Amino acid sequence: MTTYEALAARMRVLLPKLRKRKLTVATAESCTGGLLSAVLTEHGGSSDVYLGGAAVYSNEAKTIFAGVPPQLIHSHGAVSQVVAAALARGVRARLGSAIGLGITGIAGPGGATPGKPVGLVYVAIDSDTVSIVRKCQWAFDRSGTRLASVGVALELLEQAVA
Repeated sequence: MTTYEALAARMRVLLPKLRKRKLTVATAESCTGGLLSAVLTEHGGSSDVYLGGAAVYSNEAKTIFAGVPPQLIHSHGAVSQVVAAALARGVRARLGSAIGLGITGIAGPGGATPGKPVGLVYVAIDSDTVSIVRKCQWAFDRSGTRLASVGVALELLEQAVA
């Protein structure tokens, strides 16, 4: 399991790469509740690349802040590959960023439903050149699941910038 400090160190390396390429990032986070935003803004100068984001815990917030169609949520569930992709795409469009990141999942300890256990997380990235959704199944506690999910988001961002 990773630590917040390790995630912040990765962002320290990623920030100048984003800045050099003049890439901007926006986020829509459900189960991480703003942790990705915190990591993205850990270092001075992050406002050059991070436009903003939303903690979209409720289905209504997913629609309001990231433009996720309610019928998509009802058809597939809030914790799904298609909703994660819609979060990344929608927040990118709403904020006019080059890159959108979306995270949705079940951090636990409760919230599991049939077919969607605690620790199930989808992390998505959307840009002009890449659109990926990664499915993760973590066996960590709530904090570990959130940290690991942010780690995947940074990995996708690092790949997009490489």
